[in-house]
Amino acid sequence: MKRCHLLVVNSPSVEFEIAGQVVLRSSVIANAKDNPNFSRPLLHTEMELPVDPDYMPPMTIKVYDNRLFGFKPLAGVHVINTLSLYEMTSLLPEQIIDCDQDQTSDRLSQVQTRLKNTGSGLPPVLETDIDWWSLFYTSIGDFEKGDPSLRHDLLEVYDCELEKVPAFQGLTDFVQLYPLERGRESYEDDGGNAGQFKGSIKLCPVLGKTKDSRTRPHLPEMPVECVVRVYVVRAMGLQPHDMSGLADPYLSITCGDFAVDDIENYIPNTLEPIFGRMYEFTTRLPQDKDLHISVYDKDVLSADDLIGQTTIDLEDRYLSRHRATCGLPRRYHRKTVNCWRDSQQPVEILKQYSVRHGLELPRFKGDKDLTLEFGGTTHRLTDADNVSDKEEVGIRKQKLALKVLRSLCLVPEHVETRALYSPLQPGLEQGKLQMWVDIFPKTCGPPGPEVNISPRVPQEYELRVAVLNTSEVVLDETSFVTGEMMSDIYVKGNLVGLEEETQSTDVHYRSMNGEGNFNWRFVFPFNFIPAERVMSITKKAHLWSIDKTERRDHPKLLIQLWDNDKFSPDDYLGMLTLNLVNMVQPAAMAKDCKTTSKDGDAAKNVSLFHVRRLKGWWPCQRMKQDGSNEITGKVQLELEVLPATQAKPRPVGRGREEPNTNPVLEPPIRPDTSFLWFTSPLRTMKFIVWKYYKWTIIRLLLLIVGILMLIPLIEASPIFLISWLKILLEMLFF
Repeated sequence: MKRCHLLVVNSPSVEFEIAGQVVLRSSVIANAKDNPNFSRPLLHTEMELPVDPDYMPPMTIKVYDNRLFGFKPLAGVHVINTLSLYEMTSLLPEQIIDCDQDQTSDRLSQVQTRLKNTGSGLPPVLETDIDWWSLFYTSIGDFEKGDPSLRHDLLEVYDCELEKVPAFQGLTDFVQLYPLERGRESYEDDGGNAGQFKGSIKLCPVLGKTKDSRTRPHLPEMPVECVVRVYVVRAMGLQPHDMSGLADPYLSITCGDFAVDDIENYIPNTLEPIFGRMYEFTTRLPQDKDLHISVYDKDVLSADDLIGQTTIDLEDRYLSRHRATCGLPRRYHRKTVNCWRDSQQPVEILKQYSVRHGLELPRFKGDKDLTLEFGGTTHRLTDADNVSDKEEVGIRKQKLALKVLRSLCLVPEHVETRALYSPLQPGLEQGKLQMWVDIFPKTCGPPGPEVNISPRVPQEYELRVAVLNTSEVVLDETSFVTGEMMSDIYVKGNLVGLEEETQSTDVHYRSMNGEGNFNWRFVFPFNFIPAERVMSITKKAHLWSIDKTERRDHPKLLIQLWDNDKFSPDDYLGMLTLNLVNMVQPAAMAKDCKTTSKDGDAAKNVSLFHVRRLKGWWPCQRMKQDGSNEITGKVQLELEVLPATQAKPRPVGRGREEPNTNPVLEPPIRPDTSFLWFTSPLRTMKFIVWKYYKWTIIRLLLLIVGILMLIPLIEASPIFLISWLKILLEMLFF
């Protein structure tokens, strides 16, 4: 209630007026701040109304504030134009709410069918890497980040607010909210909003003249102290508030006296933040019923901007017959990522449901063949309910009770999607927030374990690549000395997204047959998220950026073959891309190494993170002018990936530096012709000049020797020597 005549409304009462006549008056609340509920909540009266609903008069709800000396100012008014909306046809007790079908949505059924038929198409995730996010991503059909083994425990991920799910009747089946207005005469600048009245109005035909014909509804004890846990999973499609077109969102939550601005955990440079935050606090219902969740954009030089906010009525969730306090999982677990977390066990919940709806209490029968009689039906466990003969009878009872509860129209374990709105732009959606709320009344005992939805933290890994040999590399150059085809081969390597960490081997010069010998080690440290099979890359988008931006991508190793040139740019020969989580297995011999484009090889792929080490030959390819790929070489690699905790005790050096272990890389044994010609003149004379111009050099030497021997003879007898010289020249050249 807002202030009335500048004073707080502390002692309100309600009058119900039909056709200008007051038909009902409530008691006066002594102190609305301590307890805003009425001491006598159930009011009833008998009156004659038209049978035709079009002629039914309106009903006016008036709230007065009872002050000293009999002063009763009108604090707020609400008018109900059509009473026929509240007409009931029966006064029988509430019956079982049966949804006629499981709460599984069509989308969730498609996810289960796809998982059953095809799976994720990737190597499975290790059991130690499965967490709540695996369950969430599997439930929304993102199998690359999820795990198919969780297909029997999927969550309900609603694409709207829980109140808008048709099966749950807006969670106002027990009481409805009626906004109060001040009317035209208002001294306060509040837009005419005076507060809210909550109640339930039923219009019933009178069956008899005795008051015993009326059935008293089940009224829960109020006020009640509750432990509330708010789980905020992620936001989607937020409106940008920075010049870069992005935002730095963080959460702000208020409920009664509890308030938190989680600015320390803001997420920079994103419109799709993954919060993964849980907030726990204690509140009293109905005094502090409104839970406000806001998303702000963090600014450095100005006040933080409100992106959007949403409000949840905790009282409606607590009072609803659909039991929106804590969602029911699909199966009963005690130790998994979605273990039972409610403060009440399934058997207790089923008994409470029976009492509320005036039904017979559930009865268990048998020991081995356990059955449960409830609502006139006998229920049994099946193989799909995760039952083992070795389990205790008490555990099987809980599983059977949960199976019965899942058949009722109760709120399942879920994640709801709430729209965010800003008061500066009313009616325009500013994004969506995926979350859920658990409410644990303290009268039901302590709450169960909390769900760990913390965002997945990247782990430090180290990839070690030993480049051993190459084979059948295309010969890209022609020797200007000998005219032969050759290549000066070297190998580059890097992880995609970490191009600044590119490493290269030394050069194998003058390869005449496409073979290269290196024995060279690359070492790539990186951050990896095992559960999602992705690599986390954190960089600043610009030099002037304050925060780093995280990007996630598949861990891919890029190996390139190059031809070294000293006086022109190096020539690109071919490339090999290896997805470390979905790798093609190598060939043991170079001759068996084929192209990797075959469709039937996907089932044989392995994850390097599972096998830890691989050695063999892979083909390098290059695109031709017609768009097809051709194999331009083959490379022999030995790959090993290690967590940082295992890599630090076993360090290795890059190249052939110390420590040179795991494996030990000896200097390669290359042919004698492998050298750079202008840095080794003696080897150049031996292996190039002498090899290809041997006879020409011999002839020149003989000619020079002969000329030197004839010079003295020429001087002694010129005519005789000239004749012999002529004969000698004719013999040599003619």
